[in-house]
Amino acid sequence: MPLQQDLRIAEVVKREQSRLRNFIRRRVPDSRDAEDILQDVFYELVEANRLLMPIDHVTGWLFRVARNRITDLFRKKKTDSFSDAAVADENDELLLLEDLLPSPDAGPEALYARNLLLEELDLALDELPDEQREVFVAHELEGRTFKEMAAETGVSVNTLLSRKRYAVLHLRERLQSVYDEFTKT
Repeated sequence: MPLQQDLRIAEVVKREQSRLRNFIRRRVPDSRDAEDILQDVFYELVEANRLLMPIDHVTGWLFRVARNRITDLFRKKKTDSFSDAAVADENDELLLLEDLLPSPDAGPEALYARNLLLEELDLALDELPDEQREVFVAHELEGRTFKEMAAETGVSVNTLLSRKRYAVLHLRERLQSVYDEFTKT
């Protein structure tokens, strides 16, 4: 019986590996991260099989697990990048996003405000279409230039500028109420 299960898993891996890898690579820019996710998905398939979990539609299940792993990766990376993110103030001095948020050591009210702001920013970024979010994060949080992004992606600078503009408009509208709440006296 275990040999038959192993053969079925090997058949699924062989049949779905290429499609699943392409699916992941379209969404994850780093090939090492994409390979890690692919391996995680197949590991979960083996574990589900070992635990005798019934999987009715293996292909759909694999892609759902892949989507979940991709989401997990971006959540982790987003959290990491926020602490290092920098923005220029009116004097062109770089301020870390960390400097713009209330200090976590300033008491429970400041900690609450900080967490709320990060959560709202996270949610607002998640609402953006992938292309707009990628351009906004790359330019504003990672400090990459439009020329660099255009060279890497093959997308014109004007298209990237337009995507960022739409992202900024959405974020402004989406975060206005949060801003108003914190600035009212």
